[in-house]
Amino acid sequence: MKTILDEDAPHKLRLHLPGSVTVAHMGWSGMKNGELLKAAEEAGFEVLITGDQSMPQEQNMSGRKLALVTLSAIEWPIIKHHVAKIAAAVAAAKPGTITRVDVGTFSRRAKPKGPGLG
Repeated sequence: MKTILDEDAPHKLRLHLPGSVTVAHMGWSGMKNGELLKAAEEAGFEVLITGDQSMPQEQNMSGRKLALVTLSAIEWPIIKHHVAKIAAAVAAAKPGTITRVDVGTFSRRAKPKGPGLG
């Protein structure tokens, strides 16, 4: 499946998805979401993987030639444990659909406060 990874997706994920490239590799960094979807379709991509949680609400996917796969987190230390789940979602993706893959979430621990600590 010809797949493109949005700017926010970790580049290491590409190594686990045959036939995938990054937005940066295509020279499309900085494109707005609608413009990116159109360019990806015109280039023959079948799936766009993104961590942009707002894209599904902002973009109408009906009639699109590609599918959107959204990830609940974009940090490689989290995603690397869910590569098989992401690959399965890509393989099952159909044009015009949105699939959310829950790979967990990233949380920052509160920094300790006290004299000299914060």
